Amino acid sequence: MSKFPPLKNDRLLRAVRGEPVDKVPVWIMRQAGRYLPEFRESRSKNDFFTICRTPSLACEVTLQPIDRYDGLLDASIIFSDILVVPQAMGMVVEMLPKEGPHFPSPLTNPADIAKLKSEVDVSAELGYVFDAITLTREKLGGRVPLFGFAGAPWTLFSYMIEGGGSKTFAKSKAWLFKWPKESEELLKRITDVVVDFLVGQAKAGAQILQVFDSNAGELSPSDYRQFILPHTLSIPTRVNTALRSQNLGHVPIVAFPRNAHGALKEFASSDYDAISIDFGVEPEVARSLLPGKTLQGNIDPSVLYGSKDYIRERVQALVAQFGTKKWIANLGHGVYPDHDPEHVRYFLEAIRDFTQTA
Repeated sequence: MSKFPPLKNDRLLRAVRGEPVDKVPVWIMRQAGRYLPEFRESRSKNDFFTICRTPSLACEVTLQPIDRYDGLLDASIIFSDILVVPQAMGMVVEMLPKEGPHFPSPLTNPADIAKLKSEVDVSAELGYVFDAITLTREKLGGRVPLFGFAGAPWTLFSYMIEGGGSKTFAKSKAWLFKWPKESEELLKRITDVVVDFLVGQAKAGAQILQVFDSNAGELSPSDYRQFILPHTLSIPTRVNTALRSQNLGHVPIVAFPRNAHGALKEFASSDYDAISIDFGVEPEVARSLLPGKTLQGNIDPSVLYGSKDYIRERVQALVAQFGTKKWIANLGHGVYPDHDPEHVRYFLEAIRDFTQTA
């Protein structure tokens, strides 16, 4: 890791460790994306997955919000997609205009598991992400730490079976209830690839990692605990065990179990260093369920449609709820494509103004 420029702003990493900070660190999920005119310019010239697979382009897009909001963001997150893991496992994933991700041949029954690669060499299949991370660390020049990330097993499982987004998740739930043994096998295989992928990202230069379980709330708390949690909770333990075995030290990992409010308390005793919460749970409730954990979140992204004064009022209220310790400010989900970039700036400036302690 010494080959990279020294880190000038470690505010976010200090907050994860529970150490004092001069202000609450802030970044935004999907901060590099369609709401930025500079991203739309890049996207007009390249297919979505072409950007993901071209390290120079992924680096360029990753840095766009860091450059635009110079000094206001405390972290960068590599431009990629959670669905590169199913691609690495042998599935075709397309990003359709105005429709989002699409799997032309989703998994329809357990026999389809045989179509997946029995072994996945993440360096061969996902080395472009690692190269993008290394390049971005260099280009960041130590301005802020760099996040790597992956999708959680259940979210990837559901995409691979539903074939894209879903309102009911009936197909993926049917797998769990009709074919629990085969579902367990598939979830384990996905988890193995996710662990290897995160280890590779840390080795490539990611200084912190996040696991996105965007569909966590689509299962009942009991079903989530029974079928999914053992896999999701094993990830940070396995990743850091692997890194320690290679003398690479501890890399903090954040979990984002979106809308899984009934299962949040299970994350309190996990090896995740921080938990990102969505906007459907009150900060004081999250604090009570996750004592001792650094929290991340959780303002409703739609607040950014409001006026500058309204955004500042909501941020001030959020600061009063969270306090300024063991908190990383963020939205409770990703920024929306039609958000005004200047309203994003208002949010970032408000966090700075209301949490500055030095």
